[in-house]
Amino acid sequence: MMSCSSLPIRRKAFAYITSRATSGTTSGHRLLVFSHPLSPEAGIQVPAGTMDDGETPEEAVLREAGEETGLPDLTIVRMLGRHTFDARPFGRDELHDRWFFHLTCAAPTPDRWMHNEDDPFDAPGKSIPFELFWVPLPDGVPALIADHARFLPELLDSLDA
Repeated sequence: MMSCSSLPIRRKAFAYITSRATSGTTSGHRLLVFSHPLSPEAGIQVPAGTMDDGETPEEAVLREAGEETGLPDLTIVRMLGRHTFDARPFGRDELHDRWFFHLTCAAPTPDRWMHNEDDPFDAPGKSIPFELFWVPLPDGVPALIADHARFLPELLDSLDA
């Protein structure tokens, strides 16, 4: 097994996208999450992805969030935190330098929708369908895979501020 110091490092940008609930009896803030209908083992995630060479974390989070959700009008509220994640337990011999951001969505959206990410970093030339859906904060967030929930407490503090 490789030591952590010899593993390649991939820079990743994570988006906690929030909006205000606008339908039904639900009120308050909600978080956008998604699943992979063709790969349920990928679990529930927040939009995230690999930063391109020369790309700032802010540029990357806006690009990745747009590619994975199809949403326009995303705005960065603030950076929530950064940490190193060992991806070996998930079958990847690499470390992730993860940057987490709080984004807001001003555009009206359905409660649930499908969107395809075309030409993703991990599957060049492919199109991967995502099922996106809003969950109420703080108590409606399902278990998120691979430490995607790492900075949810900071997100909640940001929303309360």
